[in-house]
Amino acid sequence: MTEATQATFAELEHRAKKRKTRREKFLERMDGLVPWKELEEMIRPHYPKAGRGRRPYPLSAMLRVHCAQLFYNMSDPGMEDMLHEVESVRRFAGLKSSALPDETTILNFRHLLERHGLGEALRSAINGSLASRGLALREGTEVNASLVRHRR
Repeated sequence: MTEATQATFAELEHRAKKRKTRREKFLERMDGLVPWKELEEMIRPHYPKAGRGRRPYPLSAMLRVHCAQLFYNMSDPGMEDMLHEVESVRRFAGLKSSALPDETTILNFRHLLERHGLGEALRSAINGSLASRGLALREGTEVNASLVRHRR
């Protein structure tokens, strides 16, 4: 089976599903709650431009991969595996199964954020956006993430 056929099959299988998983619901909710454009604008001046070397993944995709990695407390290799295994995470990141970042690319993006002091700024912007809606991220004992009503 070709990759195009596999991708088409995966999309048809997704459409035929009867219910959404907790992960899908969570990622859809985060998609609407996180100020993506604001976060991208913080990173854009430091993000590689096309033209030198390998073409970089879209900034929006790498930012979403990074956030999913934080939401689910994944290592770089674990995040690479998750992208290969979990269709809802690929969809959240806007990636196709034929073009996924590897663990080194994920690591390099995280290092770029660290090098420019952006990690904490991103976390603060996300937490601030959630708090303004009375929400907070809660880490569980499993590798998962959920939103809870934040008591003021």
